[in-house]
Amino acid sequence: MLAHDAPRAVRRAAWARLDEPWDILVIGGGVTGAAILLEAARRGLRAALLERADFASGASSRSSKLVHGGLRYLRDGKFALTRESVRERQALLRDAPGLVDPMHFLMPHYRGGKPSPRTLGLGLALYDLFAGARLHRAIDAEEALRLVPALDTAGLLGAHDYLDATTDDARLVLRLLQEARSAGALALNYVEVRALLERDGIVTGARAVDGIDDTAAEIRARVTINAGGSFADTLRLQLGEPAKLRPLRGSHLIIPDWRLPLAQAVAFSHPRDGRPVFAYPWLGITLVGTTDVDHAESRHGEPSISDSEATYLLEALAHQFPGSAIERSDIIATFAGVRPVIESGRADPSKESRDHAIWRERGMLTVTGGKLTTFRPMAMAALRAVADRFDFFDLAPRPAFMRSALPHAPHLSLTDRLRLSGRYGASAQLLLDETPPSEHCAVDNTPTLWAELRWAARHESVEHLDDLLLRRTRLGLIAPTVDLRWAARLRAICAQELLWDDTRFDREARAYRALHAAYYGALA
Repeated sequence: MLAHDAPRAVRRAAWARLDEPWDILVIGGGVTGAAILLEAARRGLRAALLERADFASGASSRSSKLVHGGLRYLRDGKFALTRESVRERQALLRDAPGLVDPMHFLMPHYRGGKPSPRTLGLGLALYDLFAGARLHRAIDAEEALRLVPALDTAGLLGAHDYLDATTDDARLVLRLLQEARSAGALALNYVEVRALLERDGIVTGARAVDGIDDTAAEIRARVTINAGGSFADTLRLQLGEPAKLRPLRGSHLIIPDWRLPLAQAVAFSHPRDGRPVFAYPWLGITLVGTTDVDHAESRHGEPSISDSEATYLLEALAHQFPGSAIERSDIIATFAGVRPVIESGRADPSKESRDHAIWRERGMLTVTGGKLTTFRPMAMAALRAVADRFDFFDLAPRPAFMRSALPHAPHLSLTDRLRLSGRYGASAQLLLDETPPSEHCAVDNTPTLWAELRWAARHESVEHLDDLLLRRTRLGLIAPTVDLRWAARLRAICAQELLWDDTRFDREARAYRALHAAYYGALA
């Protein structure tokens, strides 16, 4: 079989397996579903996952990219959630270097501002207690300005410096799926569940349709787990259950790093309402977020930043970095994600709990809510909730990921090798061995190698150009015009690996540019 035949053959083989009996069927290909799939498969369960669009195409590619404890949850008395989040952050820093990376945050203090230095210091002391290490320090105004020269100087008293972490959220999902497949699991994207199968009023699987060729299949499983994120209520409504979710949108701005160069993250309060806002370096750009508003649009459409949210984030930048004078024309891309938050009736969206929830209804288990950082505890909670359906399987905690050696590549920097190891795990060496050395170079000035585009097209279930540019790589966010500048090279990779002719590539390119302009584009 030729390398470029592999994607279609792999999909056909995976589809053929759907007729097999399964222990667990996971519906939803975000971080929660992918984590459940991995934890089930490596414990010996036969597990399959179906995603109606692309893997990580929902909130799991549109998060704030932070793996963090959530300092603001301490203010709300959510000590257990913060403790769990901090411990997961530490575990992921240990288990996934190159995918989850430490990031120092600076929170400046101003005369009359909140929280006070003393209050924040107490919160960070508790933060560090949960982590088992002292990871914060108080600094004076002079040192704060040395670390972040762009800070507003008026009334600056000093700052606290503390540790959290960042990740590439879409690659996190893909790494989970990669390891799940290595453990025997099956995962298919662009497969829509049209109906739940039932026997005697109990869910026994699902009827699904392949969005690529319109083939239908019935998948039967001992346990069906609904991990649909903000879409989770869609399946629950089929069972006659009432909606319980309050979809909340979080939107972000991306600006060139030269317009607001930051060596570390800055956390500060918005001058209008005191909500936390972040600005931080990520993959060579500066990312600013986030908002927290009700998402009233159709849940089946792509979310995008509203004009009022853009104004809100620009106000925050003008307040904290007045000398930088960031304007709408500086924004090179935007993105928005919809959080699956449990409805509690609170008027203020930011006051809603970020705890996860598990509901068992007519045999189907729904797991939703929570935060990116706690994907693994959510997965284990789901498996514990269905353990009674199986004779025995091991629920002992395990590392988040299998550690893999750095790829042997003397021509690449240690940073590049660590990044590849984190994002591709045991496949990092294969990625380099299978691709020509001429592609072991960066796309423009981004961290992404051309070899990653070829590998993704060949091995990572790419069906559309936005899969390749928005999730397998993040070029659509960090270098949004790359498809225009490098169309010939992209066209060649897609022709060789996906067998796209010129007509197909041109159609994909038009669709991608329209989607990007509508949902990820720069501000008008």
